[in-house]
Amino acid sequence: MPRYALKLEYDGAPFAGWQRQSGLPTVQGALEAALAALEADVPSVAAAGRTDAGVHATGQVAQCDMARDWDPYRLSEAINWHLKPAAVAVVACAQVPDDWHARFSAIERRYTYRLICRRAPLVHQRGQAWHLRHDLDLGAMRQAAAHLLGRHDFTTFRAAMCQAKSPVKSLDEITIEQRAIPNGQVIEIHLRARSFLHNQVRSITGSLERVGAGAWHPDQMAVALRACDRAACGPVAPPDGLFLTGVGYPQDIFAT
Repeated sequence: MPRYALKLEYDGAPFAGWQRQSGLPTVQGALEAALAALEADVPSVAAAGRTDAGVHATGQVAQCDMARDWDPYRLSEAINWHLKPAAVAVVACAQVPDDWHARFSAIERRYTYRLICRRAPLVHQRGQAWHLRHDLDLGAMRQAAAHLLGRHDFTTFRAAMCQAKSPVKSLDEITIEQRAIPNGQVIEIHLRARSFLHNQVRSITGSLERVGAGAWHPDQMAVALRACDRAACGPVAPPDGLFLTGVGYPQDIFAT
């Protein structure tokens, strides 16, 4: 059965997350329903990461095995036709070797968390960012974020229900960017690592917000990290502003 890699975009707001759940709308469920309209008995699809309810993606990667030898472009067009009106789209498709796996072949994942600081309620960005009514100190946030780079025990920033075998992870990059908007600012936190713990990005973001708001000193981030205690974490940021923006592989499977 030929295997295909699919790069996906989706709005996480209407879904109970990536993973198929009985009686609930999920991204995996929508994709598998679209594939079932093309071929009977399509095996279950797999993804590079299982995003939570409300979390978005601009660069999720999934795999599917088909009985027919599809042209990748025609397959993506057919899937998108049957995905309507779900808020999911295939933006790239490529045939890959049989031993390639969307999750296990990945060597990095990239997330972006978006915050919007302004007094007025969000209109066009509603559900796409964490809305804050106060400004944040980016200098302090960057100082705090520097404590997280490298290989650490991230138990403090790990959800209680996380199923990872170890809380030790390497955070390869964390950058914080800002741009002005009328009567406010947009702040984006970009993180890159081989893999992440459950709720790690949202937990880190919530703690960084406390630093930016002046409630924490930047060095408090290092104290929280060393504590290896969930109680030392700041509030967990809401899912609205989180985007899975990319998955890296040894070779760029979508290059052509």
